Amino acid sequence: MVQGCQPEINSHPSGRRVRVSDHLEVSTYLGIARERQGQRVEGEAESLRAEDEAILILDFGSQYSRLIARRVRECRVYCEIHPYDVAPADLRHLTVKGVILSGGPASVYEGGAPHIPPYVLEWGVPILGICYGMQALAHQLGGKVASGRGEYGPTLLYQTRPDIPLFRGLPSQMPVWMSHGDQVLEAPPGFEVLAATENVPVAAIGSPQRRIYGLQFHPEVAHTPHGRQIIANFLYEVCGCRGLWTPTHFIAEAVERIRAQVGTGKVVCALSGGVDSAVTATLVHRAVGDQLTCIFVNNGLLRREEPERVLHTFRTKMGLRVVYMDASQRFLRRLAGVVDPEEKRRIVGEEFIAVFEEEAAKLGQVDFLAQGTLYPDIIESKGDAKAAAKIKTHHNVGALPATMRLRLVEPLRYLFKDEVREVGLALGLPEEIVFRQPFPGPGLAIRIIGEVTPEKLEILRACDWIVMDEIKAARLYRHLWQAFAILTNTRSVGVMGDHRTYGYVVAVRAVTSEDAMTADWARLPYDVLARISTRIVNEVPQVNRVVFDITSKPPGTIEWE
Repeated sequence: MVQGCQPEINSHPSGRRVRVSDHLEVSTYLGIARERQGQRVEGEAESLRAEDEAILILDFGSQYSRLIARRVRECRVYCEIHPYDVAPADLRHLTVKGVILSGGPASVYEGGAPHIPPYVLEWGVPILGICYGMQALAHQLGGKVASGRGEYGPTLLYQTRPDIPLFRGLPSQMPVWMSHGDQVLEAPPGFEVLAATENVPVAAIGSPQRRIYGLQFHPEVAHTPHGRQIIANFLYEVCGCRGLWTPTHFIAEAVERIRAQVGTGKVVCALSGGVDSAVTATLVHRAVGDQLTCIFVNNGLLRREEPERVLHTFRTKMGLRVVYMDASQRFLRRLAGVVDPEEKRRIVGEEFIAVFEEEAAKLGQVDFLAQGTLYPDIIESKGDAKAAAKIKTHHNVGALPATMRLRLVEPLRYLFKDEVREVGLALGLPEEIVFRQPFPGPGLAIRIIGEVTPEKLEILRACDWIVMDEIKAARLYRHLWQAFAILTNTRSVGVMGDHRTYGYVVAVRAVTSEDAMTADWARLPYDVLARISTRIVNEVPQVNRVVFDITSKPPGTIEWE
């Protein structure tokens, strides 16, 4: 987690907490008490849960809602994102210490615009409204909001009340990031104007007595340098959070939850070699021991030497029971002639589950399938009416068939990737596993544009090996979210020696990201790119051209298919 996020706390504010109800659903996998900076808070119980200290983020359609959640988690406070119209019954598992209202594209004064649920305003807990969230607060509490002079990009904020808890320890003038068309013209009764910019006289409002604040700017983005401190101030100075969200307590609570869910049942784990499945397998093994059998399926779509490395790591180093199944020919037969990306994903997902269930049948009665679903998977699937049961096909193993007999164990389903890595380190996993770059469930099938054939797989494996070798040699691996090669379906004319060639075009993709929801193309040094290109065209005879992808996400995606 980001160091220095938490302000020093000399006392524990005794703000009112709202217990919506007892915990309700599997999201309490993340019901863990975190300890500030890894040290147990004096006087705290040994096992506090997320619902005992949680921030509710209400999403009004902002592109930054997930980033708000990351900033809260970085401050060692548990949070969940829910749509603005979430029913109270869906929040029963949380004790809400505070609410953050996201931005959004709507105008509060238009018909049908989203509003803050009345029960949130009645709770009496601290509220922080950001951009549209501030406008919604002002509108619903008696202020005035109208279309105004928009601000987009950096601007300078001038505080008028630097003594309030939200701005404690911050300079009276600071750069912030704006992105709005409407603006608050008048603060609601009982609220003060806390800051202004050159163009917007009401850039922040607040009622310290009611512990409700609104910010027209976005503190969650990197372009607001002091934004993380503002969020930390809201969490600690206003909400009275104690920073109880640590990997150690997550592990203890996750183990308890897995034991309660599994009971005496048998579990198989979808082992891939990546950090998500590795942490999942280790947690489940710690919870139920020999009730877990890991199944590693070689689908023929893996990178060079991957099966050997995975088996060595998990069998020899980690001591897990691993069943190895070489189903490469089976997958390749199903993929023969298929060019549509989603069809590839569907086939790989269906075969994967089919192989799992066949191998599980050989083990006797098996009841559960453990897999490493993460919180970004859940968030990205919430727009689907069947989101609770369907994870997008580009996540994990692919589309899970409705007829799947095994029940899912997903202990990481409310963690971000960096949190999974923290848990992995706390579990004692090797760093080469913990910091392994993500690899898609459909494997190289979606890094080969067009039909997947044995010949194309070998070409791509050779190219990908060179990309990884040079990235690691340049000590860039840990700085990148992903780096890999794509075998395009394009051929180009080339000249090698005295011969004219007509070979494949290979694309190199390297991105930086925090959680894959957004990504930027990595500015790799020219000499690294030159070595990659030279080696590929010299060592892989079927390739005569290498290109570098400089597209960010959005508008593109990280994978090409």
